[in-house]
Amino acid sequence: MSIRIVTDSTADISPETADALGITIVPLTVFFDEEAYQDNIDLDNATFYQKLQASKVLPRTSQPSPALFQEAYTRLINEGATDILSIHLSSQLSGTYQSARTAWESLPEEIRTIPFEAIDSKSISAGMFMTLQKLAEMATAGASLEELKTYAEDRFSRTRILAVLDTLEFVKRGGRIGGAKALLGNMLSVKPIIALSKEGTVTPVEQPRTRSKAFARMAQLLAESGPIEDIAIAESNAEVGQQLAEALKTVYTGKIPRYKLGAVLGTHTGPGTVAITFVNAKQ
Repeated sequence: MSIRIVTDSTADISPETADALGITIVPLTVFFDEEAYQDNIDLDNATFYQKLQASKVLPRTSQPSPALFQEAYTRLINEGATDILSIHLSSQLSGTYQSARTAWESLPEEIRTIPFEAIDSKSISAGMFMTLQKLAEMATAGASLEELKTYAEDRFSRTRILAVLDTLEFVKRGGRIGGAKALLGNMLSVKPIIALSKEGTVTPVEQPRTRSKAFARMAQLLAESGPIEDIAIAESNAEVGQQLAEALKTVYTGKIPRYKLGAVLGTHTGPGTVAITFVNAKQ
C-alpha cells in the first residue's frame, strides 16, 4: 500500500524535509507588484522578508489553481499511489482547500480510480507541519487512509495558534481582521496578540504595550491552556523566536522546536511576527 500525502506551501515545510517525508507540496504564489514567485520554491523565507521590508507595496498571495493540484494528483497516481490524503490551510483564510477538492472532482474518471480524502486543517504553518510529520510516519508504518484521516481531524481539532505581531497594519491591509482594531493597534504602538480560532479564523486576543509583555502573556496563555501534547514556534527571524522560547521556558520545560514562518503567512502578518503552535492533550 502506498498512501501519498499532499499539502500546500503554507505548511512551511522545506523542500528537503518534504522529500524526506514523502510529502508532495503544491505551492501558493506570492506577488510583489507584477513579479510572481512560487512560495518556498522561487522565494525562500530569508529573501521574502528582505523583500517585504524593502517593498513599498504590500505583496499579495494567490491560491494554487485546480490545474496544479490535478498535475500533482495525476503524477502520484502514475507513480503507483494507492490512496491520496490532501491536507490544506484553513478554508477561512484561503480557497486552497476548495481548489484541491475541485481539482480531484474534475479529474477524468479513468484517472480518479483510487481513494481520496481532503481535509481542511483549520490551521496553517507549524500547526499543519507538526501533524503532517506524524501522518507521514504513520503512512510509512502502514496506517490506512481512514486511520490517517481520523488521526488528522482529531489533532487539528486540538491545535491552537497564538501569534505576536509587530503591528496590525498587515492584517488590516490584507483584510484578515477588523480595521478598527488595526487602527487602535497602530495608535498605541502595541505588540498585538492574535489567535487562530477553532474554526480557522483570525481573532484579536490582546494588545500588550511591549514585545516582552506580549511574550510573557503568551506564556501565561499557554500555561492556562492545560496539558500539552505537542508544541512548536514559527518565527519570521531567529531573534524573535529565541525571545519567545525564553519566555515559554518559564511555564513549559519540554523541548520546543522552532520553524521558519513562510512567505504566505508573512505577507498577511508582517515582518517580526512570531507564533506558538500547540496541541492540547486529550482529556
